[in-house]
Amino acid sequence: MDKYYIVDQSLLPETFSKVIQARHMLDTGQFKKISDAVKAVGISRGSYYKYKDLVYEANNASWDRKALISFMLDNKNGLLSRVLATISDSNANILTINQNIPIHNVASVVISLDLTHMEHTIDELLVSIRNIDGTSNVNLISIE
Repeated sequence: MDKYYIVDQSLLPETFSKVIQARHMLDTGQFKKISDAVKAVGISRGSYYKYKDLVYEANNASWDRKALISFMLDNKNGLLSRVLATISDSNANILTINQNIPIHNVASVVISLDLTHMEHTIDELLVSIRNIDGTSNVNLISIE
């Protein structure tokens, strides 16, 4: 089970903040190539790829938070509705839902959420979704 923490930067290796800086440079278009961004911040491409999907910066300006989760759903009637009800019960606001057609009776789903008024932690929400029979590969893709 994955757990997520908000930790003061001083406790973490400098590489983590440099990964965040490189990702920001790529996202804003300051650099087009990953190799250029990692060179500018002084880390290896390997370090960037190792941590790019695992470290995020908490937004100090606001507690408005967004998250992107993904999971696989068995092709069963009402299963997506159960997942959506679980999300709604936690007071997370669903922004978008992308579901692909089922292949081999399993469909991939990506949901973006507004976590501003969520009553549970993202960890608890992910566990709740994992506990729904017919869901698998439940992952937090990103959070801001």
